[in-house]
Amino acid sequence: MSLADRVRHPDFLQRVMSADEAAALIPAGANVGMSGFTGAGYPKAVPMALARRIEALHAQGQPFKIGLWTGASTAPELDGALAKVGGIEMRMPYQSDPACRQRINAGQMQYMDIHLSHMAQFVWFGFLGKLDVAVVEVAGVLPDGRLIPSSSVGNNKTWLDQADKIILEVNDLQNPGLEGMHDIYYGTDRPPHRKPIPMTAPDERIGEPYLRCDLSKVIAVVHTSQSDRNSTFAAPDAVSEQIAGHIIEFMQQEVKLGRLPANLLPLQSGVGNIANAVLAGLNQGPFENLTAYTEVLQDGMLDMLRSGKLASASATALSLSPAALEDFTRNIDFYRQRIVLRPQEISNHPELVRRLGVIAMNAMIEADIYGNVNSTHIMGTSIMNGIGGSGDFARNGYLSFFMTPSVAKGGAISCIVPMASHVDHTEHDVQVIVTEQGLADLRGLSPTQRAELIIDKCAHPDFRPALRDYLERARHSGGGQHTPHLLPEALSWHQRFVETGTMRG
Repeated sequence: MSLADRVRHPDFLQRVMSADEAAALIPAGANVGMSGFTGAGYPKAVPMALARRIEALHAQGQPFKIGLWTGASTAPELDGALAKVGGIEMRMPYQSDPACRQRINAGQMQYMDIHLSHMAQFVWFGFLGKLDVAVVEVAGVLPDGRLIPSSSVGNNKTWLDQADKIILEVNDLQNPGLEGMHDIYYGTDRPPHRKPIPMTAPDERIGEPYLRCDLSKVIAVVHTSQSDRNSTFAAPDAVSEQIAGHIIEFMQQEVKLGRLPANLLPLQSGVGNIANAVLAGLNQGPFENLTAYTEVLQDGMLDMLRSGKLASASATALSLSPAALEDFTRNIDFYRQRIVLRPQEISNHPELVRRLGVIAMNAMIEADIYGNVNSTHIMGTSIMNGIGGSGDFARNGYLSFFMTPSVAKGGAISCIVPMASHVDHTEHDVQVIVTEQGLADLRGLSPTQRAELIIDKCAHPDFRPALRDYLERARHSGGGQHTPHLLPEALSWHQRFVETGTMRG
């Protein structure tokens, strides 16, 4: 397929140039909004060209960095390439790249970890400064200049609206069958002019299939032919299958008690192997005619759509293994009838999460005995990835699950600790904690009741006695009894790990 088949707006064909020429149009110090969400729909050529340019300028002693804004995580060709050459001054709102992580934790790159639903509106509000350039991948351009989104939407609508200049990457490896899968809503506004978002069902379409932009702002069109980063997910192991089993058993009980309908409520699932194990369990489970309202559509949801267990799925991006992508490409007409891809300001919008009654299922690094959850930091100081959209769903969902194996690092780390070394989700937003050991339903419980249940149900047996001992001594320490702590010991498990390589006493 020629570029003219993908770019049907004639004026844009006059703006076609190489990635290196386009990268030369991005000035030092610019805030650059790039497309991409969990390794899907990110620009492939311009970031690499920009990294080469920055490396050459640095070799000449010339400083050059940009502020990098995306939808969520991207890929080595974007985050990794720019981080490795020291080209990023400030990164937001989410990252998962090893090179980025190393520089952030070394203090060589600034990072603002932000709720994904907040990013677009913060840009609209002017809280983050001016957006100078947008670099957005699309699957094609219509004759009137409207853009066919690619495999993710993310914050692209906002980048195109707010940026002074736009660079488009037209990727001919993005399936043309994606056209019609997207729903871009243009009805949001800034306070005090906001109106309710007119959506009452997860598969409802409230917008249009295309992105718009001011055609005069498009300064470059770059032709690319490169696939997304496709991650292979590990098959569910015994631990993740046990976690999934606990959740499915709990949901069955909620249906029996009349607190959930027979087809549950819209599902939100974080990214990763545990999440895919839960979806695999649901695919084999007793529930029918399920729906999903989530950020990322993974292999597990594709399997559920194919089996008929899942009637529809709303997301902002695809995140598929190579095998799942092949199936998606081969059967795209089937999936286009069942999948809606939206801007993340809609996929993660608290108003919609609350209204639809989403069941939120997200991973964590650790939880403390009172139900405070750390989903981002190792030993309290080193960022892993970011909060992503878990907070959007946890605080506003009908049910909020947080999941983790009970131990890490071969049993050297307990994922249930006396006090969380960092807190992203307070006890007020955490309803259910699940490990392979069991499930703790924290609804309606006081702090000490939660502590007893989490220790009994979720902690690994090797650490359970020490946690019980900590709680009992804290209760009799003479301090306050609402949330008992021994402050000199509260983070001693983490300190012991840092000093000795294990939390074991």
